[in-house]
Amino acid sequence: MEIVAAADSDERGLKLLKVIGQLQRLFSFIHSLTCHRIKAFSSTDNSSSSSDTKQVPDMSHEDLTNKVKDICEELILSHESLREVCDILEEELNKGLGRDSNPEAAIKCFPTYVRELPNGKEKGRFLALDLGGTNFRVLLIQLGEKCSMDSRIYAVPQPIMVGSGDGLFDHIAECLSSFIKERELGDELLPLGFTFSFPCKQEGLTKARLARWTKGFKCAGVEGRDVVELLKQAIARRGDVRIKICAVLNDTTGTLMSCAWKNHNCRIGLIVGTGTNACYMEKLERVELWDGDQDMPKQVIINTEWGAFGDNGCLDFIRTEYDNNIDRESINPGRQLYEKMISGMYMGEIARQVIIRLVSEGLLFGGKSSEILEEKGSFFTKYISEIESDKNGDFNNCRTVLEELGLNNATDTDCANVRHVCECVSRRAAYLAAAGVSVLLNRIDEESVTVAVDGSVYRFHPHFHNLMTEQISHLIKPGMKFDLMLSEDGSGRGAALVAAVASRSESR
Repeated sequence: MEIVAAADSDERGLKLLKVIGQLQRLFSFIHSLTCHRIKAFSSTDNSSSSSDTKQVPDMSHEDLTNKVKDICEELILSHESLREVCDILEEELNKGLGRDSNPEAAIKCFPTYVRELPNGKEKGRFLALDLGGTNFRVLLIQLGEKCSMDSRIYAVPQPIMVGSGDGLFDHIAECLSSFIKERELGDELLPLGFTFSFPCKQEGLTKARLARWTKGFKCAGVEGRDVVELLKQAIARRGDVRIKICAVLNDTTGTLMSCAWKNHNCRIGLIVGTGTNACYMEKLERVELWDGDQDMPKQVIINTEWGAFGDNGCLDFIRTEYDNNIDRESINPGRQLYEKMISGMYMGEIARQVIIRLVSEGLLFGGKSSEILEEKGSFFTKYISEIESDKNGDFNNCRTVLEELGLNNATDTDCANVRHVCECVSRRAAYLAAAGVSVLLNRIDEESVTVAVDGSVYRFHPHFHNLMTEQISHLIKPGMKFDLMLSEDGSGRGAALVAAVASRSESR
C-alpha cells in the first residue's frame, strides 16, 4: 500500500509502479512455466518416449485384466467357428481340384507330379537348391546306409527380392557355382532337386510356372514363367556349372518326402513358418486337373497353396480389424488372407496392434507407449514364443522383451496381459492350422496318418504342437489316429529325395 501511495504522488512513483507490474507478470510466467515442467517431468518416465499420454482409467488390477480379455475375445475361435472353417475349406479344396471350377478357386490345388513316396532304399549323391525366404541354401546330400549333408546359406538381399527376375536367378546361379567350386564338384553331373517355395502351377516334374510372389518377394518378370527354365538360363549365362535338374518342388512336398523316408504312414506335409502351406497325397480320381497318365500308383501329391484360403471373402466372419489393417498395409492386399492369420511373418504384428490398442485405452503401461513399440513390425513373432516360454507367474522373458521395446517399468499385471495377448494370437494361429490339417486327414480317411511339419513357428513356439494336437483330435473323424512329426530339413533332404525317386522312376 505504501508503494501505491507513493506512486500516486508523483511521476517517478508511476514509473516505479509500471516496473513492479512488469516484474509481477514475469514472475507469474516463470512460476507457471516451472510448474508445467515439473508436472510434465513427473508424468513421464524413461519407459515412454511417446508424447501422447492417455488418460488411465481408475480400475483395479482385476478390472484391467477383464477389460483386456474382453478386447481380445474376438481373437478366440469357438469350436463352432472352427467347424465352419473346416466345412468351407473342404468346399474350397474341391473347387481347386475341379477342372471347371479351378480358374476361379482361391485355393489352386496344384498337382506336383510327385506320385511315389521314398521307400527308404534311395542311394547316391544329390544337389539341392532351397529358395523360400530371405536366405537361400545350396546343399550336397549323400543318401544311403550312411547319410550326410553339407550345406551353405547365402543371403538374398532386399534389393534382389524386389528387383528383376534375371537378377534373382543370376544370384542363385552364382551361389550354386561358388558352392560347386569350393567342393571341387565340377567334374560330376549331379542330379538336383530345386525347392522353390512359392505358389506355382506345375506342368511336369521339372516345369513350374510361378503363380504369384509371396513372403516379401516381388521380382519383376517372373510371374507366369517357368522357374526351372529361368534357372537354366541363368546357369547358361555363367557357363561354369554342370547339373541335371530332376525336379522342382515346394517346401511342403519336400517336408512330406523327408518324413516319409523314415515313416511310411506320412501323407501330409505342413509348413508353419514365415508363411504357411500344406500338401497331401490325393487319389487321382478326385483330381480333375490331372493331365498325366493313369498308371499305378493312382495318386499324386497336391500342393494346396492354402495360404490363399479366404481371398474370396469366405473367412470374413472370423477376420478382425487387426487382420484388415495388416492386409491393407501389406505388399499383397487381398491375398494370402489365411496365411496372414497364421504365419510368422504376421503373428508378431497382430500382437503389436492389439497391444497398441490396449495402451491407447489406458489398459497397459499406464497408457504410455514407446517410440519403438509404435513402429510397424517392431514386435517380432519370436517375442511371442519367448513370452509364452515363461512359467506361470514368472515374467522374466516378458520383461526382457518389453525393455527391448523401450518399456522399462511394466507391472506384473502389464506382463500378464501382454502374455494373454500373445496367447490369443498364437492359439488362433494353431487352431486355424489344426482345422486345415483336420480337413486333409478326413479326406485321406486312413486309420493312421503321420503329418510332417516344419517351419519356425511350429519348431520354436513352446505350445504350438500341443495346441494343434488338441484341436485336431476334436475335428477329425472318430477312431482316426494321427501324429505330428517334426520333419528334418524337408526343403533340403526332401528335395534330394524327390530327385532320387525321379531318378529311380527314369531308370525303370
